[in-house]
Amino acid sequence: FQICFLLFAVLYIVSYFIITRYKRKADEQEDEDAIVNRISLFLSTFTLAVSAGAVLLLPFSIISNEILLSFPQNYYIQWLNGSLIHGLWNLASLFSNLCLFVLMPFAFFFLESEGFAGLKKGIRARILETLVMLILLALLILGIVWVASALIDNDAASMESLYDLWEFYLPYLYSCISLMGCLLLLLCTPVGLSRMFTVMGQLLVKPTILEDLDEQMYIITLEEEAIQRKLNGVSSTVEYQTVELEHELEKVKSKKTNLERRKKASAWERNLVYPAVMILLLIQTSFSVLLVALNILYLLVDETAMPKGSGGPGIGNASLSTFGFVGAALEIILIFYLMVSSVVGFYSLRFFENFTPRKDDTTMTKIIGNCVSILVLSSALPVMSRTLGITRFDLLGDFGRFNWLGNFYIVLSYNFLFAIMTTLCLVRKFTSAVREELLKALGLDKLHLSNNPRDSETKPSANGHQKTL
Repeated sequence: FQICFLLFAVLYIVSYFIITRYKRKADEQEDEDAIVNRISLFLSTFTLAVSAGAVLLLPFSIISNEILLSFPQNYYIQWLNGSLIHGLWNLASLFSNLCLFVLMPFAFFFLESEGFAGLKKGIRARILETLVMLILLALLILGIVWVASALIDNDAASMESLYDLWEFYLPYLYSCISLMGCLLLLLCTPVGLSRMFTVMGQLLVKPTILEDLDEQMYIITLEEEAIQRKLNGVSSTVEYQTVELEHELEKVKSKKTNLERRKKASAWERNLVYPAVMILLLIQTSFSVLLVALNILYLLVDETAMPKGSGGPGIGNASLSTFGFVGAALEIILIFYLMVSSVVGFYSLRFFENFTPRKDDTTMTKIIGNCVSILVLSSALPVMSRTLGITRFDLLGDFGRFNWLGNFYIVLSYNFLFAIMTTLCLVRKFTSAVREELLKALGLDKLHLSNNPRDSETKPSANGHQKTL
């Protein structure tokens, strides 16, 4: 218990600093609203800490199994045993259910509540309204799941099992949420795997090939001075021109900062780090697709390759990887890479584009939505990793009780879709420049057939200059 408490305390502190970094400071104005915001902040921090724990749970279990195999009689690792791993999995499942179905809905309704009409305004009135809304939401979800169970499996035994709230209903409901999370990961991860090349290209300094940085710096300085003179000459009464010029000046200053960074970068950083990182990303993505393709073959020839196939040899009894400790380390790297890619892909989707948190300018409602989304993604990550064959670690606790994991056609279709979508996203990423050039040659570039509108516009790159073919 003490180990679990210490691990969660560290995750909670880190999550608190992350949320306060993005939370809007102007939200805390009145006393009552300040208390409501503070309570919602604590609940959101708890949810984000649970999400981080769900992400770290599978890598921690894999590395613990390899450590127990390498040092079975070591006195200093006696605390690292199978009961601890099982307890962590059960706690992660329990807290995920608690956050998803109780804490986050309470935080949202508590934030939006004002108290029923006729009652004295205050915290008690808002808590009463929140509890009533939670009860109505619980009845709504109960009815939806009951109807879905009746349509899918119209059996008296399955209907009676829904009365068992703790042993069947909550795991069944969490299984449905996990399936939705895996489907969301199926959309986000391939997009994120291709988007990671662009993100790393913006963070790193690209090589300077046939470019004169001094000339670009001179041009951008003249442009900045020209905009500054226009801004000084515009009358303060013409507000829309002032706002437009200030926005343009900020863009020019951003490009100038990027150019200064490129000039200060060393030759090693420009010519070695960027190509090495791009090659490493390509290797990791290709290796992930290769593992999924091998898992498809395993599913076709061996039924124990199913996520719900075998119970496994247990913690510390046998290695989960063919290559031992090195293979386990590679599995952990791939799991973290898939999680980062899924988050990048989630915020890259057009539907969730405006959902991205901004530093010191994110409302509490948006923070709650982001915490719920990350919780769904992180809870589905161990299931997706096991379903795709990234790891052979059998899910422990309530994570392994999902009914759909035993369906051969769902698992096989999931693997096929992931491999196909990832391959298509990568092909689209690396052939977009050639495709745009062909469309320009045919005179079809004005129809925007190649990319979405934001990709078709000429944008300033991370190098500080506009790139066009």
